[in-house]
Amino acid sequence: MKCYFLASLFALLMTNSVKAQTATGFGFKGGLNYNANGKYFEAISSNAENPDRNIGYHVGIFGKIGNKVYLKPEFVFTSTKSDYTNDTFKMEKLDLPLLIGFKVLGPISVFAGPAFQYILDSEYEGISINNIENDFTVGLNFGIALNINRIGIDLRYERGFNKNEATFINNNITIEDRLDTRPDQLILSLSFIL
Repeated sequence: MKCYFLASLFALLMTNSVKAQTATGFGFKGGLNYNANGKYFEAISSNAENPDRNIGYHVGIFGKIGNKVYLKPEFVFTSTKSDYTNDTFKMEKLDLPLLIGFKVLGPISVFAGPAFQYILDSEYEGISINNIENDFTVGLNFGIALNINRIGIDLRYERGFNKNEATFINNNITIEDRLDTRPDQLILSLSFIL
């Protein structure tokens, strides 16, 4: 009888947990970005020696509509940093991912969708860069999420679709340098639905 009671209690708790995972509404999110601005996979081997050099952050709001299949629009401020041979390129942008997700197993879901970015500011070793090819770009987000009650954790990959170069004059000489500013990053987020 005691085993039956414990099994029933466990089943009841799991049912409530699964119901809570389908929470919809609005919430806040934030987390860390590991960025390379256009050269992510080439940068992995050199970054192994200094793993903190391309770390950025993001904070924002989101909405979630639906249960097993859901729509999740987000509005996020992102600050990224990328190191290029002893110099650092920093960028601040607004991101608007429009994600569609599917619950695959209990609290686990997968998601994907377009991400629209608007570049607010960029700087290369103290030099403000005003000549970015496009301030507005489009990319793709896809990843996996774990949602328990109103708390969610997701890991995603973001990649810009087209090259978006920034040009600047190097050390006040007439040599023009170029950087690929398109997003190419892993993003780890913690979210909370209100």
